[in-house]
Order: sequence, then C-alpha cells, then structure tokens
Amino acid sequence: MSAPGHALGQPWSSGATRTPDGALSVAGIDLRALAAEHGTPAYVLDEADFRSRARAYREAFEHAFAGIGTGVDVYYAGKAFLSVAVARWAHEEGLRVDTATGGELAVALRAGLSGADIGLHGNNKSDAEIDRALAAGVGRIIVDSLGEVERVAAAVRARGGEPAPVMVRVTTGVHAGGHEYISTAHEDQKFGLSMAEPDDGSLSPALTALRAVVDRPELRLLGIHSHIGSQILDPSGFEVAAHKVMGLRAALLSQTGVLVPEVDLGGGFGIAYLPEDVPLDPARVADDLASAVARACAALGTPLPRISIEPGRAIVGPTTLTLYTVGTVKDVTVDGEQPFTRRYVSVDGGMSDNLRPALYGAAYHADLASRTGDAAPVLARVVGKHCESGDIVVHEVRLPGDVRPGDLLAVPATGAYGRSMASNYNHVPRPPVVAVRDGSSRVIVRRETEDDLLALDQG
Repeated sequence: MSAPGHALGQPWSSGATRTPDGALSVAGIDLRALAAEHGTPAYVLDEADFRSRARAYREAFEHAFAGIGTGVDVYYAGKAFLSVAVARWAHEEGLRVDTATGGELAVALRAGLSGADIGLHGNNKSDAEIDRALAAGVGRIIVDSLGEVERVAAAVRARGGEPAPVMVRVTTGVHAGGHEYISTAHEDQKFGLSMAEPDDGSLSPALTALRAVVDRPELRLLGIHSHIGSQILDPSGFEVAAHKVMGLRAALLSQTGVLVPEVDLGGGFGIAYLPEDVPLDPARVADDLASAVARACAALGTPLPRISIEPGRAIVGPTTLTLYTVGTVKDVTVDGEQPFTRRYVSVDGGMSDNLRPALYGAAYHADLASRTGDAAPVLARVVGKHCESGDIVVHEVRLPGDVRPGDLLAVPATGAYGRSMASNYNHVPRPPVVAVRDGSSRVIVRRETEDDLLALDQG
C-alpha cells in the first residue's frame, strides 16, 4: 500500500493517493465524501490527469515528426469516452476530435468545436450522418467502403459547395490488439478496404477506392487511414503498418500522379489495467513511428506526408476510476484437483457500467477505497448485481479478508469504454461522471434516474 499522500502509481490516475487514515483520494477529494455527495456507483474522472496525458501525446508526436520535417495532428478518439466537457478539454490541449456516429458528432459540436477540428468515422454511416457532417464542415470524412465513395459524392452534389475532404480507410493485414474483437486490420472483419491484391491481377479494393475518390470532382482526397487494433502494447505493429500504407501511397502516385497529403496511422495505444502492466510511452511510440515513416518515404522516394493519430483510450482510460459500494460478500468453494475458496464481493454496479470483462474477459484491478484492511488478503472476485453469471467486474484480485458490506471499492482505469458502453440492463440507471480537480468536484454527466427510464416508455 502506498504511503499517505503519495501517488498510487499504475493503474491509477496521477492524482490518486491515500489519506492519512487509509482511504483513497483523487485530486484532493476524499472518495468517502464524494460517495456521500454523489452516490455510487460513479465514474470519477481526474481532469488534470486527462489534460496532462493529452498534452503528453501532442507534444511527443509534434516533437518526433518535426524532427523528420513534417507535421502531425492528434485526434482524441471520442468512442473511448465523450462528453461536452471532455471534448472541450481535448480541444483546449490542442487536440482535434474524432467521432464515429451522429451522436458523437453532436456532442463535439455542442462543445463548440469547429467542423474543421472534427473527423467522422464509421463503417455504416447513414445519409443523415453524412449530410450533418457536410453541413458542419468537418475536416475529414473517413470512407469505409467503395459504395460510400459514391454516397458521399452524391450528398455533396445535392448540397452544392466545395468538394468534401475524405480519407480512405484501409486494412493493412497487420493484426494487433488485446483481443480478436478489438483487432481491426486483419482481412476478415467489417472495417476498411483491403490492400491485398486479388489473384486475377486486378487492383486491390483499397487502391480501387482511392482512384474512385480521385475521379470524383465532388471529393478531395485528403489521405489514407489505417487502424490496426486497440490496447496495443508493442509498437512494432504500427511500424509495419506505416511501411505498408506508405507503399500504397506511392502506388497511387505512380498510377495517377496524385500524391496523398496526409496519412492517419490510427491509435489503439495500450494502457495499464493491472499494477504490473507497462503502458506504451508516448515519446517512444512517437519516435518509433516517425522513424518508420521517414525510412519508408526515403526508400520509396516520396515526400513525407502530414501524419495524424488517434490515442483515445491512452488519454482517458487511466484518468477514471469507478467507485462502488460493497453489498453481499460470500465465500464459494471451487472444486477440482486442488479445491480452493474464492470470495465473491458483490457491488452496486456491474456489467451495465463496465461491459468489457463480460464481453471479452478484460482484466481489471480493485482496492478498498474507504479504509485499509486489517486482515490478510484473500482471493476475491468482484461481481455486479445483474442477472448473469458472467456479470464480473474484476475476475481475480486479492482484497483484505475483512472486506464487508458498506465498504467502498474502487476499480481504476475505467475511463475508456466504461461509460461509452454502459447500458440499462435490468433497468439500472447509468452512473454519473464526476470530474475532480484541485480539491473540488463537479458532475459533467449526471446520473440517470428511474424517471429517465420511464420517460422513454410510451405505455
């Protein structure tokens, strides 16, 4: 256990410490006081930590790519977690915002961002989403299929005005990420257009789409987009993907004379979920990527493009913990060759506020937040209140043996995808997001109520 007043380290936010009597504090706020004011479960977001991580990525990538003679834009990936306040913080720290749906676009616009600082992703954009993006003047629309090239061009024709800036998302065949569900560049999945050339000698789907954009006067080919996965802790995959994308860029230049001005290398930079995890260092991954881009362009004899990246999880993930109240505690004997006892610690949330453990077995840490334990640690599993045996918050963790009903329990590193993937399963209202900074707290997304749920039911 960390000493009072000392930062807890990975996987907690930088503002997480212990109070003199052993409770957890974030940004100078005792979590016992926060629970009394805002209730549990609650997402507790360390604003200063968020801003620091946003600056760290922007500065690291700006420095690395300036060193090879080109510029870079850092996009905050809104899918990780997006609210009006968070979009403003990201923009104030020099980041742009990437959105994947009309709803995310609406939040970014409500935050006051100009269209030029917003991108629109999505493998199945509706006509309404495309129209709204064009009306907002978004800085880029990332097309995800050949059919979407014509749909965006048709929307521009219907509206009139300047050509729409588009990027084409390609799949490089580089398979990276913590789980198959979050690896996004292998061939057999829904995103992007394959760079693999067919056996009949025809153009690859990626090159076909790029040439189709060049041929549409309603469109302006801004760049090529690649995203290889999520929760990536080894940067070598990014380097391989960068070489492949630069090769595609060179092929388009040789065939059409068009030099794509920008390349987006995606994101998916991994974070620490457990105390022993080692997250990617922004400076290291920035330097490695800059070197890879420089080597590829030198080998191909092509000018350097402008680069963009999207480190969503890596910015917001570590900033947030989820605060729960312990309810039922019981021991379960697990049979087998070597039977053992596991303590099941039930909390007042669960898979409705953090779906990742149930969805693909994501590992998390937990600790008592309202006190320190006086008993030896026991093997525990933290579970939720939902009607599923797979409703697990933390699969395995050692908690003090005297954990009891009424204790506060904190689960760190829930900023990415916790609130974004939250649901109302079993008609449980979603928790609030409470931002803390310099000894004060404020609700940036309020707790849902039963009235909110009933308001949607038309009887």
